[in-house]
Amino acid sequence: MKVRNQTQNKVNVITLGCSKNIVDSEVLMGQLQANQFDVTHEAEKSDANIVIINTCGFIDNAKQESIDTILRYADEKEAGRLEKLYVTGCLSQRYKDELEVEIPQVDAYFGTLELPQMLKTLNADYKHELVGERLITTPKHYAYFKIAEGCNRPCSFCAIPLMRGKHVDRPIEDLVKEAKRLAGMGTKELILIAQDLTYYGLQHYGERKLADLLRNLSDVNGIDWIRLQYAYPSQFPLDALDVMAERENICKYLDMPLQHGSDNMLKTMRRGITKRRTIELVDTIRQRVPGIALRTTLISGHPGETEQDFQEMYDFVEQTRFERLGIFTYSHEENTHSHTLVDDVPAELKQERADAIMELQQGISMELNEARVGQTYKVLFDRKESGHFVGRTEFDSPEVDNEVLVPVEKDTFVRLGDFANVKIDSASDFDLYGHLV
Repeated sequence: MKVRNQTQNKVNVITLGCSKNIVDSEVLMGQLQANQFDVTHEAEKSDANIVIINTCGFIDNAKQESIDTILRYADEKEAGRLEKLYVTGCLSQRYKDELEVEIPQVDAYFGTLELPQMLKTLNADYKHELVGERLITTPKHYAYFKIAEGCNRPCSFCAIPLMRGKHVDRPIEDLVKEAKRLAGMGTKELILIAQDLTYYGLQHYGERKLADLLRNLSDVNGIDWIRLQYAYPSQFPLDALDVMAERENICKYLDMPLQHGSDNMLKTMRRGITKRRTIELVDTIRQRVPGIALRTTLISGHPGETEQDFQEMYDFVEQTRFERLGIFTYSHEENTHSHTLVDDVPAELKQERADAIMELQQGISMELNEARVGQTYKVLFDRKESGHFVGRTEFDSPEVDNEVLVPVEKDTFVRLGDFANVKIDSASDFDLYGHLV
């Protein structure tokens, strides 16, 4: 097949998985655009001659979605509707050898840290001067903001270090430069992400620097909200809480996956923390940042989880009353420590336990939401949908948390991407309803 001139190449990038993958795709797209490629992101009907799939390899469901997507575009290539197909991301990093054998229609597979090699294959140059520059795929008023790559934690169930490598910090000056650039483009909310925010600074500076980073980002003009996701509870840097409490543009919100509420399971999971210390940390966070919304994530059905372990987790959730909570069923990932254990909790029981936790959380969320009725909150509006303007308070991250819905009426005007004050009129399990004031 005749190869097109580079300026004629059009690339469609498909992103699967977490927000960290979104940032990777945005950086890739920025590099391609700087090399004069025409780039689209997840275009349904695309005339692109090149497709790049950024895969997820975290758990079974995510891996299957990635494989299905690769097969779909492999069929497109075989049918002659696509010239080149490339695969990158976590699945490709972890299973490259197997994928090359099983799906040979793909022209090349690349790992998570092989962006320069991918660009070279595309006859493009890796431009080192593009520090933090990327094509934002989210609504422009918020952006995911990756402050580090990789992870040094030894969690028994997690394959992320196999796919992302060891923890590597990004320097504060580079992050501030990127934040200023995003603010200049209209970004109002930075959602800080990493495998472990609380480890930030140890690799580059030799000490934890999350608090210093927050101060520097908080000083960037135009950034109204800074949100923290994916904090690790063991050795949590408490000085970051002081910055959160004193700076108005740092959201009173913290996403801290705790994984379980049983000492037996926390030890088996190699989490480096006990239930008692976890409860003490949660109490400390709530004391030092009054009104904070805590989000956590749990796992049901890890090898060895007994009915007593599950009951301890259930009681932990009931007593702690997290503002936001999600739960995964355990996925038996090869080459992890947990994979050496017997996956002895049946899939049906894993799901039953997860459902029981979410039913409990539904009631907690309803009670907490009802307590917000009559209050007025600053809301950032993301979209218009089904007769409502849909936004979020500082206590909610996009895609995963509660939303605020304001009816679309003749005398109601909301500019998407802007803030407005909303008085809450009513509540449901996971949403609030109100009117502009």
